[in-house]
Amino acid sequence: MTNRDRPVPGPSRRTLLAGGAGLGVAAAGAQLPLPAYARGRGGGPVPEPLKVSEAVGSGGAVSSVDPYASDIGVEVLARGGNAVDAAVAAAAALGVTEPFSSGIGGGGFFVFHHARSGRTFTINGRENAPRSFTETTFTDDDGNALNFDAVVTSGLSVGVPGTLATWEVAARRFGTRRLADLLRPAEDLARRGFVVDQNYHDHTASNAERLAKFVASAELFLPGGEVPAVGSIFRNPDLADTYERLRRRGTKEFYHGAIGKALVAEAENPTTVGGVEVYHGEMTRVDLHRYQAAVQMATHSRYDGHDVYGMSIPSSGGIAVGQILNLIEAYEDRTGKALADVSEVDYLHRFSEACATAFADRNRWVGDVRGVPIDELLSRGFARERAELFDPERAQERPIPFGFPDGDYDSEPRRGDRQPEPYEGPHTTHLNAADRWGNVVAYTLTIEQTAGSAITVPGHGFLLNNELTDFNFVPLTEGVPDPNLPGPGKQPRSSMSPTIITKRDDPVLACGTPGGSTIITTVAQIVLGHLTRGLPLVDAIAAPRLTSRNGSSELADLGLADTATGAALVDLGHQLARTTWIGNASGIAIDRRKQTAAAETERGGGGSARVVTPT
Repeated sequence: MTNRDRPVPGPSRRTLLAGGAGLGVAAAGAQLPLPAYARGRGGGPVPEPLKVSEAVGSGGAVSSVDPYASDIGVEVLARGGNAVDAAVAAAAALGVTEPFSSGIGGGGFFVFHHARSGRTFTINGRENAPRSFTETTFTDDDGNALNFDAVVTSGLSVGVPGTLATWEVAARRFGTRRLADLLRPAEDLARRGFVVDQNYHDHTASNAERLAKFVASAELFLPGGEVPAVGSIFRNPDLADTYERLRRRGTKEFYHGAIGKALVAEAENPTTVGGVEVYHGEMTRVDLHRYQAAVQMATHSRYDGHDVYGMSIPSSGGIAVGQILNLIEAYEDRTGKALADVSEVDYLHRFSEACATAFADRNRWVGDVRGVPIDELLSRGFARERAELFDPERAQERPIPFGFPDGDYDSEPRRGDRQPEPYEGPHTTHLNAADRWGNVVAYTLTIEQTAGSAITVPGHGFLLNNELTDFNFVPLTEGVPDPNLPGPGKQPRSSMSPTIITKRDDPVLACGTPGGSTIITTVAQIVLGHLTRGLPLVDAIAAPRLTSRNGSSELADLGLADTATGAALVDLGHQLARTTWIGNASGIAIDRRKQTAAAETERGGGGSARVVTPT
């Protein structure tokens, strides 16, 4: 039985409330200073909040890519809500201001550490494939893969959305506020409007051609046929009405009611402009009715005296991040040199080798199938065996062959095939929340590529995902089983890696990022930078990034590629490909009662860190 199949028993709602907002707490919290969003209520657009990359204080913290979402989340905390309440409210706001990366037409993974019990829970809100899907759904009559871009921008790419079900489970089981109340700030934001920033403008512009293919998308996101200008006000009254309807009638209106009916109809037969034809979808109302967001076991590994918790399958994030950290420790044992003591070049060399090795293993073994060897992939024995390939003086030939996590690590290790790197869209969003009681959330949510399928549900104001293109269309390697082929009701593999790290059951770090398959490497690099290399969290997030996913080359952002460090890595045999920036991360570091919220300083225009009571 896989981790996905094991529902996790947990504390009762009464127990959770006792460890969160108790009697009298909400009243006390209401006296705390409130952010700009709470002070600016009125009929006009919501004033543009400031982006702040670091906030230090107490009483609760939120960090995300967006200042509106962070303000709403920290207001919930200030008014006595717990971390789960803040995360759900902030996520609903991201559906307004980051509609090309998230929203109720998508899915995601929610990790929650409950302070009182010391336990960490996860919610699997990944999208499901329709029951009609088979391993050959994305192939033509000759067995060749369909054109990837054509599938992305079509109904065939749309999976059954899980975001709203995630919010419902989180609020009901772990929160202290009704979902209806948590949706209200985002509804208000959608109705009043927000100030368009450069990031929103650029996302719209880069997808304008795709959005223009669908009537509802063009009308909403390209008003008058134009990309909204930076500094203009963008309103989404259809989404505001959808949130209001969900508040009044509940999530059944989405999974069993009129909203769901409209969603399925649009996915099945997208409303395109004249002359445009796209693939029709296969989702049915029965597929939507049957969707459930499951509470399941987190992945667990140990690193440098810490407990590392992440998402299990269908995400590969928790497994791959854990394996990377295990490999780093195995390299330390192999070389006799601690990671904290080596040069930046040697650190990044080790990091690159560990990442490529972990990706070789996840591509072969991880997917939404039974029998994934999770415990062995995260075992120290397997890491030691895989570390035998490591050369401190030279990069391994790419792609690195996959290993065999079979529990036998004393015999001569078997070597698998060298598999190519599969494609995964690079866009998503992430947020973190921590409350005054020690509860912590790391939540990554997405509609996959920027703008997802580019299909807007008419009259409802939200985009549909293209998550099903995260399946491999055909097997990666002929003759080698592929765990990530499509199938009936199956969930595509993901790299989303919301991560919470504890020490003696006390949370010390929550972090995550968008970025497709670069999510895994970015999260691992932040963890290593902060916990081992001694960087303050905001500096670990801002540091130049490297991502090696076992392809023929590895991406390095410009802060690394065009430096002496980058040149030294090339001398070691690393094939660096330049990119402007990798990921758009955020996190919260917790030290006793001090909370440090941190976000990007420059990537994506910078992120937004907030605390309830700054110090």
